[in-house]
Amino acid sequence: MASSQDAWYLSLLGLAEYFRASSPPMIKHCIQCLQAVFNFKPPQRVEARTHLQLGNILLSHTKNMDLAKNHLEQAWMLSQSISSFDDVKFEAASILAELLEQQENPRQNQISVAKSILRKAIELSQHNVYWHCRLIFQLAQMHATEKDYAVATSLLGVGVDYAHISNAYYTRILFLLSKGMLLLIDKKQQEVQPVLNQAGHLIETWTGAAYQREYLKVYFLVLQVCHYLMGGQVKGVKPCLKQLQQSIQAIMQADDTFTGPNQGDMFLWMPKEHLYVLVYLLTVMHSMQAGYMEKAQKYTDKALMHIEKLKILDNKPILSVFQLMLLEHIIMCRLVMGTKAQALQEISSAVALCKKNPRLMETHSPQLHTLLGLYSMSMDCMPQAEAQFLAALNTSQERELWTFANLNLAIVYLRGNRENDFTALFDRINPESLPSQSHSLKAAAYYVQGLQAFFQGRYNEAKRFLRETLKMANAEDLNRLTSGSLVLLGHIFLSLGNSRESMNMVTPAMQLASKIPDVHVQLWASAILKDLHRICGDTPRENEAYQRHLHFSNGLRTDHFNASKLPQHRLIYWTKGDLPF
Repeated sequence: MASSQDAWYLSLLGLAEYFRASSPPMIKHCIQCLQAVFNFKPPQRVEARTHLQLGNILLSHTKNMDLAKNHLEQAWMLSQSISSFDDVKFEAASILAELLEQQENPRQNQISVAKSILRKAIELSQHNVYWHCRLIFQLAQMHATEKDYAVATSLLGVGVDYAHISNAYYTRILFLLSKGMLLLIDKKQQEVQPVLNQAGHLIETWTGAAYQREYLKVYFLVLQVCHYLMGGQVKGVKPCLKQLQQSIQAIMQADDTFTGPNQGDMFLWMPKEHLYVLVYLLTVMHSMQAGYMEKAQKYTDKALMHIEKLKILDNKPILSVFQLMLLEHIIMCRLVMGTKAQALQEISSAVALCKKNPRLMETHSPQLHTLLGLYSMSMDCMPQAEAQFLAALNTSQERELWTFANLNLAIVYLRGNRENDFTALFDRINPESLPSQSHSLKAAAYYVQGLQAFFQGRYNEAKRFLRETLKMANAEDLNRLTSGSLVLLGHIFLSLGNSRESMNMVTPAMQLASKIPDVHVQLWASAILKDLHRICGDTPRENEAYQRHLHFSNGLRTDHFNASKLPQHRLIYWTKGDLPF
């Protein structure tokens, strides 16, 4: 039978739980009951657990982060010396570290304290497979957030070995895949494939629960698809993407109970609802790179609708990241399709999303500047386009984005007849020494060289560069680069007086541009076709090409006018500091 002292604090704990579980919860009364427990000088275990409960409740239901932090620190300090008290001990360490990581002032000091807490907890948890693995994941994620990828990768390697020794086979593969993901993010292309190959082999020979195998397969295929897309290998990614789409359907229809025998095999990379959105996002990325704009638009609409539903249930930060990345890709599609006013509205949505979340603004402002640069180019606002691309270059350390911005900046200089500025930029966009390892960006770099040679009247050199672009674009189904190269070659042959060869280039360019649809290439191709039919004396076809050219020209002119009148158009002048609205 409990002593009278025990009865007091047990009653208070019970009453606190009653208030917490009430509908609506009576949080103030709950906190008062828990604080009253300390008046009865409870045993150390009860004191530590009560501090943890108070910390959790203050975090969930109030804005008093300092008091929550104080209680979590007490729980962590008191529980360290208590044996067989793992749940309280390690939960306190984990939540305290997470809270410290989120605090801003002074951020670096708080991160340092958070890391030391996790290291101590990892040291104390070696006997507990679940907590040891969970804390390693958490510390690795903290280092990854700080872009300290080498330490994060090393920690995940420790996790791989520990999970293997502990017979936590599922978690071993999860650690391996997470290590592969960080190597991808860190652009360690040579080191990624062996890690993915090892993980792939372990998944193929998996004998555990079917759901766990399917889940690991989705994670593995996501990384494979990212690996291909980052390398600009649009054609090569198709089989993996198809498998991924089939696997996610299997996961969505299956019961997601994890039935592994080992307590350490209880982790998820991300919930299946979030994975579902991620597969949509990767499909959109592939469609945009391959030049299937309408397909990208269809999947973006579906994904954004799914995100809105998920946000109502639980607005996790990752959903805003997915939403922003979907917007970034669909904006580029809109600009290709010649709907600038709609693109501008979506740029405004992306900016609003970043404005709500300072961390998103910090990580995605280079992308926003790049999109504003592309929009400015499409509106013939070349000084603003240049300023936006320079702002992107000044704020980004991403090699691919840096190369993409430089290639577009080069086109701005060519269109402005700024030969000296182009020459100064040339080493950074030379396809023979491109900093990026992306196949599609290298093909685009040859196109820009061809464009420069065309503007200078060096037609034979231009043809040589454009044929290289075509060869690379055809190898990976890069339809936009193919249509753009064909129409430019058609223009060159027309300039050389070779109308037959020009027709052979422009006709497929027009067909391909219509499928994408790329309005600007269609406009360009229809103008050349009009001249070619006139040279051939084919008046009906000349008139047909003229009407088509007029249709595209009027559509773009109307859209240009509508976009210029939108208040969001002022965003093109924002290069740093506070947003203009």
